[in-house]
Amino acid sequence: MKVFPPTFLGKLRLSILLVLLLVVAITYRVDVHASYALADKQEGDILFQTLPHGQLADEIGNITQSEWTHCGILVRENDQWQVAEAIGDVHYTPLHLWIGRGRSIKVAALRVPNLNEEQRGKITAEIKKFLNKPYDYHYAPDDTEIYCSELVYKVYNHALGIQLGQWQKLGDLNWKPSESFIRGMENGQLPLDREMITPVSVFKSDKLKRVF
Repeated sequence: MKVFPPTFLGKLRLSILLVLLLVVAITYRVDVHASYALADKQEGDILFQTLPHGQLADEIGNITQSEWTHCGILVRENDQWQVAEAIGDVHYTPLHLWIGRGRSIKVAALRVPNLNEEQRGKITAEIKKFLNKPYDYHYAPDDTEIYCSELVYKVYNHALGIQLGQWQKLGDLNWKPSESFIRGMENGQLPLDREMITPVSVFKSDKLKRVF
């Protein structure tokens, strides 16, 4: 079976088609990266994304009824833009890798307006207090383990006294379709009274302005 066209003109056309397809694929990814790279950025901006499909990420989206399943804080670390995030543990991720990881490479950036340099410095200093803390798969409100939106909330609350979003009980969220998953994570328990701060709750905060 012949895979490639037999004539030079046919091979040329196939080569052009493959190049065009590659350019479209690359351009789509580069366009998202480039557009945010050129956008106005400040330390302390809060970035949101939808994580790739997986049981935990999908359940977070279902329970919170939101496309935004993950968030982090933009900082300037080691002379490059990085995102402070809680995923696995609390650490910095280079911005370009953070964007590229998201589903459909979609990103939103929100900002507390009019932060000054001193306030942004307090934010970055507060982040360092949480570095290396393990991820909290139980979404409990204590500081022993930390999940993504909890990191954002507590950094701003501790550093500046700004409360982004509202804590909600699990029982007030869309938990019923995910009951078996929750019980599996909680050794059979169903902690409906447990309060948590979700990415979409932070996203909807009236103290934030969307900048990208």
